[in-house]
Amino acid sequence: MSDTSTSARSETPTASTANQPAGGATERSRRPGGLPSAGSRGRTTIADGVVEKIAGMAARDVVGVHAMGGGMARTLGAVRDRVPGGGRSVTRGVKAEVGEVQTALDLEIVIDYGVSISDVARSVRENVISAVERMTSLEVVEVNIAVSDVKLPDEEDEEEEDQERPRLQ
Repeated sequence: MSDTSTSARSETPTASTANQPAGGATERSRRPGGLPSAGSRGRTTIADGVVEKIAGMAARDVVGVHAMGGGMARTLGAVRDRVPGGGRSVTRGVKAEVGEVQTALDLEIVIDYGVSISDVARSVRENVISAVERMTSLEVVEVNIAVSDVKLPDEEDEEEEDQERPRLQ
């Protein structure tokens, strides 16, 4: 994916609507009085961050995905989570490039030890594609997955470690 993405892009008419009469409405979609139906008046734009949130939630739902993001992103995220009002970032480890009718995603995940990486990656792809296409109507052209770490059973979790420490206020 290139770094030429913008924060929001427009949805344009599909090929099936490109040959419509002036005004953007077919005879079927015109209402009495000559106005097009409400669904064809105006544009819908979807920001990259919206697609990133949907993809992040869908990826986290897959069994075997321990966390999202690489080591540095998780470390910075743990610091941000400690700040009051910082909250957990659903988009950690997710980068989306949204076009007019298509989107491409890069995911960085941490896998639980003992699970099949290829099975988890396939499940993540299927879940992310399904969620993004269902919620946005954008075509997902690719979901690139980078496995940056494996969570071993005896390793302490950064998030669990943070919850055990008393917070000073």
